[in-house]
Amino acid sequence: MIEIGKLFNIEKGSLQSSKCTPGQYSFITAGEEWKTHIEYTHDCEALVFAMAASGSLGRTHYVNGKFIASDLCFILTPKKEYVSKVNLRFYSFYFNTYRERIVKATATGTSKLAINRKSFSNYQIYLVDIEKQTQLLHKLDKMKSISDGLLQTIQQQQKYAEMLRQSILQQAVEGKLCEQDPNDEPASVLLEKIKAEKERLIAEKKIKKQKPLPPISEEEKTFDLPKGWEWCRLGELVTSVTDGPHYSPEYHDKGIPFISGRNITLKGIDFSTAKFISPQLHEELSKRCRPETGDILYTKGGETGKAVVNDIDFEFNVWVHVAVLKPSTFVYNKYLALALNSPHCYALSQKYTHGTGNRDLGLTRMIKITVPLPPANEQQRIVQRVTKLMGQCNLLERELSISKKYASQLMESVLQEAFSVQETAKPAQVIEFHPDQTIPETELLAAARGKIREDTWEHLCKRALEIAGEEG
Repeated sequence: MIEIGKLFNIEKGSLQSSKCTPGQYSFITAGEEWKTHIEYTHDCEALVFAMAASGSLGRTHYVNGKFIASDLCFILTPKKEYVSKVNLRFYSFYFNTYRERIVKATATGTSKLAINRKSFSNYQIYLVDIEKQTQLLHKLDKMKSISDGLLQTIQQQQKYAEMLRQSILQQAVEGKLCEQDPNDEPASVLLEKIKAEKERLIAEKKIKKQKPLPPISEEEKTFDLPKGWEWCRLGELVTSVTDGPHYSPEYHDKGIPFISGRNITLKGIDFSTAKFISPQLHEELSKRCRPETGDILYTKGGETGKAVVNDIDFEFNVWVHVAVLKPSTFVYNKYLALALNSPHCYALSQKYTHGTGNRDLGLTRMIKITVPLPPANEQQRIVQRVTKLMGQCNLLERELSISKKYASQLMESVLQEAFSVQETAKPAQVIEFHPDQTIPETELLAAARGKIREDTWEHLCKRALEIAGEEG
């Protein structure tokens, strides 16, 4: 083992991306794609290592020729005594294969990770015999082609999984997931009950009277609804719509959790990065906006249009980027959140989101979003069916995540040969390579898949569609 700083000269890149002027020379950035610039600072063979770009941290580029590097990167060239002992293409594989491990050991920071020169320089890597480096390059090139192909396939399947989720939600709001029950009380009766409920709450001075919403035009009814369903606007289905303070409050090390839009995910509320406000400020803010169990939290700033039902049983509060919707007692909150996350409602949320840098889905625009309203019993059936289907999608995505993990390990399995090191707890699915061994590509594919069935994707898609077509 040898410290990186003893093996390589390490210098910092010099060009800020904002000052790049397209030209004839390569501009190596922390990102995956290179750019060009009118000047160059180096004319040599080198590695360019991303040391300060969070999403690209640890990415390593191999370059040979005239180039200039980003100021978010280190430039690595072999020290004089190691020039004949280092193959830079081999070490580009090394750094990229062990990228996650190197970043974990050397990066510092909280909100923005970065790697300083000292910690990077002191990190130890294997110094592999130059003959071994050269010998393995062909195998590494072949393995990279296989690994890249696998990862590309997995990424495509992940896209299909997300498309399947969106298709399920869209079919749900179009009434295509469950068989309609003619005995269900129609949604028109629900709307009358909601109207009466609001009038009672206004009379009790628990809510304010809402301004009339514009009628829904035929052009806004983008698909036909089953008999017994009704088109309505979001504002008709909730008794109040509020948001958090339009300023940044004073934060504390502990207190009442205070969340923004980034804490809202389709899987729930993530409090891991929540800030804290004082109990006194929480009570003051709660006079206008108090999230309660059963409410729907809906993102209105930043990444707008994400809805989640609040199932938290402790006190917290929200910033301006989160709207708190209180559904009528005659509307199933889980159905309404599901509908808001459907492609139909999401597209409208983006239409009503204004601004570029400071994006905002204003409350008065938000309530104009059109929502298909099924009968009450149908809402329950839809949520049950969607929950079952999403469980299939979750299983699929877990399988794909495991596949991705093992596909990434293929390169590492080749490098292990160079180090002549046996891992004490190596997963059985990762093939161990030997110099005189030829591994069929089918076995490599199996290794990448781990223990996943070969028909996982087809099976789950087929089953999901079967569930969607089953009778309620």
